[in-house]
Amino acid sequence: MARIVGIDIPREKRVEVALTYIYGIGLARAKTILASSGVNPDIRVKDLEDGDVQKLRAATEAFTLEGDLRRQEGMALKRLQDIGCLRGRRHRMSLPVRGQRTRTNARTRRGSRKTVAGRKK
Repeated sequence: MARIVGIDIPREKRVEVALTYIYGIGLARAKTILASSGVNPDIRVKDLEDGDVQKLRAATEAFTLEGDLRRQEGMALKRLQDIGCLRGRRHRMSLPVRGQRTRTNARTRRGSRKTVAGRKK
């Protein structure tokens, strides 16, 4: 089993797709990692040799991934909330942050409907 950045990537998938299981690596970044390390993107993870896995580990060292990235994003949100800016307040109240309307939409962010008495038209 290939273990990269502390994550066991799935054995049966192609390397290109399996790298996307790591937080912080999407398909585009996976392609750049594979290009820089010289590993064939079409082979399966179970068919990787130890040298290829070492190359992938070395190529992913250049990026901020997994726990460090989660911590970095959490600190950015905490900074917004601490300074009390509009984006920080919207994050704290679990409302849409980027100017979307909330009267009719935003169900994902606000959660399921709560019935209020006397709200019929």
